[in-house]
Amino acid sequence: MSRPGYFPLNQRIPPDGTVRQSQLITTFGSGAMMDLIDTSIIVGGLDMWRYGDAKKTKPIHEPRLSEVIAMLFQTWGWKLNKHQAFRQPPIGDDREPLLKQGIQIKEFPSWLVCQNPDCRTLVEKRFLEKKSGRYFHSCGSKKGSLCVPVRFVGACKNGHVQDFPWVLFVHGKDGPCDAPRLQLLEGASGDFSEIKVKCACGKVRSLNTALEQEANPICLGLRPWLGSGSKESCAEHLRLLVRSATNSYFSLTMSALHVPEQEKLLDDSLAKVWDVAQAVNAENWEHLKYIPKMQQELSGFSDSDILAAIEAKKKGSEQPRKPLRMAEYETFIASSEEVAGELPNAEDKFFARTAKNIDLPAGIQQVVLAKKLREVRAQIGFTRIEPITPDLQGEYSLDVQPAPLGLHTDWLPATEILGEGVFIRLDDNAVVEWEKSPAVEARLVDLKKGFDRWKKEFKKPPEFPGVRFYLLHSLSHLLMSAISLECGYAATAMHERIYCAPAVADLPMAGILLSAGSSSSEGTLGGLVEQGRNIRFHLRQAYDLGVLCSNDPVCASHSPADELSERHLEGAACHGCLFIAECACERSNRYLDRALVVPTIGHDPELAFFSERP
Repeated sequence: MSRPGYFPLNQRIPPDGTVRQSQLITTFGSGAMMDLIDTSIIVGGLDMWRYGDAKKTKPIHEPRLSEVIAMLFQTWGWKLNKHQAFRQPPIGDDREPLLKQGIQIKEFPSWLVCQNPDCRTLVEKRFLEKKSGRYFHSCGSKKGSLCVPVRFVGACKNGHVQDFPWVLFVHGKDGPCDAPRLQLLEGASGDFSEIKVKCACGKVRSLNTALEQEANPICLGLRPWLGSGSKESCAEHLRLLVRSATNSYFSLTMSALHVPEQEKLLDDSLAKVWDVAQAVNAENWEHLKYIPKMQQELSGFSDSDILAAIEAKKKGSEQPRKPLRMAEYETFIASSEEVAGELPNAEDKFFARTAKNIDLPAGIQQVVLAKKLREVRAQIGFTRIEPITPDLQGEYSLDVQPAPLGLHTDWLPATEILGEGVFIRLDDNAVVEWEKSPAVEARLVDLKKGFDRWKKEFKKPPEFPGVRFYLLHSLSHLLMSAISLECGYAATAMHERIYCAPAVADLPMAGILLSAGSSSSEGTLGGLVEQGRNIRFHLRQAYDLGVLCSNDPVCASHSPADELSERHLEGAACHGCLFIAECACERSNRYLDRALVVPTIGHDPELAFFSERP
């Protein structure tokens, strides 16, 4: 990453910093703030991403994901090229760094604090002297005192960010004095109540008052990551934000597995025989379907599906794609049984077989061994202050719009992950019976009350995921911790994918996919997929991990509805039992309750889906 400047693009200038490609769609994507060795910066938008030789830039294709995002962008008024929707972030060369290859960054914020303890002047960088890439304030010694970027900025829920209006803040309604000279005075603890801004005119104001949102000025709508002059109208009040805090940047990502969809396979097969099929209707289908060419191309599909696809194509409309998770779930549960000696081909992106001759414990209906998986993850935008939560299909609501990544681009940054995984499907009937249990219904009321208290803080909160999701998510975390002890992968190297839909849905879902992957062309080295054959052993390990927590009985007795520490989205869950690395979790360690999975101190054993050790 490099700061913008007026240099020839082929000039070799060392970059200001480096990050991994995967971090450029999560933690340090466009619009994110980060600290370098000598300054603080904001990552430039997609218009400032330079790929050098464009011929070497290969787009990432995943039609299922690009079509879903394109529909979302159309609603938001954004554009996306569905045929070349995704690109990997640019790769720089540390040994041959060029300005035409990499990402531009911008110094932000522009206010700095003098580090001389007797000075502590708060000043804009344009009034400071710059030496060797660092800013110095002319106080104290002849060399001056080092200045560092102030750790506070102003931001709003729409993703806008700007320098906090320090001069206006300290003077309040009286307006600024004729010659403001500010100091930032911090107490020993660093608490907001002990941080004060003082002007030479005598005005002093505690930073604690800036936490009152209504007392702050209206946001200017600035978007510095898109360019210095980029702004839009905004009616939100500014909020004081610590630029390195976790709520300064929430990356919105969507992902999809590369799975064969029966509807699209039918469309592709139908296109090959369309010269004959366009004359087909319900009356003459019985005669035309025996044509050798038709039998060859359409042999794997039902008559009703074929007729529906023909009618849709005649009307000029293609078969609509199913929601992301539903299509994947259908593919997994329809996987054929494994055959001894059968191996995936080198060109296969997806290869999954149902495990046979394994000891399935009660409550588990199916285990699928996915020897090859390809997942594409793309960033569609970001938010600040408040996160936006996807629905159970891994998709985002149409009425919630994040901040954009680029101004004039029609593509998104993405990564392609190749790996393996184990898909575990719970017994559908057992889950339905468990949900009807009085103990589960009572626990659902408690969880819902906690969720209702939490959602009051948000203008557009997500929908309550339901007790089934709590069960699947908690089981996933317990299994990841148990399997990581045996498969050779650390828990941080694994990733979960929850498939959940209520019993009243068109396709009820109750499954989890535990996967490990790599962005390299070779994928993973194996070790995880074979653990599916020992599912009973791993469930026993998970059972033992969940029955007793090191923080019990405090953890087990936690009530999301009555909790004073504002942990309203967790039941019996904490760092001692269920919490895992957030890079491995889909929901940031929320919506967890081990009491729904295994018997827990102080709870009715009937509450647990696995009431007895498997």
